Amino acid sequence: MEYQGKTALITGASSGIGQQYAEEFARRGSNVILVARRVEALEKLSKQIAKDFGVKADVIAMDLSTLSSGDALMAALAKGKHNVDILVNNAGFGTAGRFQKEDRARVQQEIILNIGTLTDLTAAMLPAMLKRNFGAIVNIASTASFQPVPGMAVYAATKAYVRSFTSAVWGEVQGTGVKVLTVNPGATATEFFDVAGANPFGGLAPISDVINATFKALDSKNTPPSIVVGTQNGMMAAISSRLPLKSVVKFAGKMFLPKV
Repeated sequence: MEYQGKTALITGASSGIGQQYAEEFARRGSNVILVARRVEALEKLSKQIAKDFGVKADVIAMDLSTLSSGDALMAALAKGKHNVDILVNNAGFGTAGRFQKEDRARVQQEIILNIGTLTDLTAAMLPAMLKRNFGAIVNIASTASFQPVPGMAVYAATKAYVRSFTSAVWGEVQGTGVKVLTVNPGATATEFFDVAGANPFGGLAPISDVINATFKALDSKNTPPSIVVGTQNGMMAAISSRLPLKSVVKFAGKMFLPKV
């Protein structure tokens, strides 16, 4: 895939996976648009990217967990006269705990961000990519998308949506110059578990694993609809699809469901 001189928009770009996506696109010659809430972190990253890679790195500080955020972001892009060639829907968060004890407002934000905004931005940017016959949309799901997860019920459900939705759009753009990809990381060394208030099961993979797997898929002649990051995660995802649902849910609950 061609990256030189293209423009990549990355949501959730202020840290973690989003930050490293931004750096890698810039390393490959793409201008980047960094979107997240934390303006100080975005501006610091923007200056560093411009210095290190000699590309444009624009900042849009915005909370994407509201129903109007998609329209607001598209308005900001129009004002800045930005054409987006590559969209990375990375922004998202999880909540943890028994569902009946979760904060309803926080859960609503989780659903809006993980599902609503991701879907809206895909819908907003895909037509122009198809018209140009070039582009890529990368939507970040999770290995949690492969089974229900007691203790993280809403998060796993939102990521199952992301994987299903993105794979369907992949099917719709076949035969065009637009690539659509779902990326399913496992537990990764980011702020995710701190924000969610959950403990990871097992070790945390480096963010570089996610980045390397993504670009390998994008650079493939036949980009698949969905990838799982890590061989062991891929095996677990495959096993989950073959076991009885009751057994899979019980096993996931043992890992993530609080004891009380």
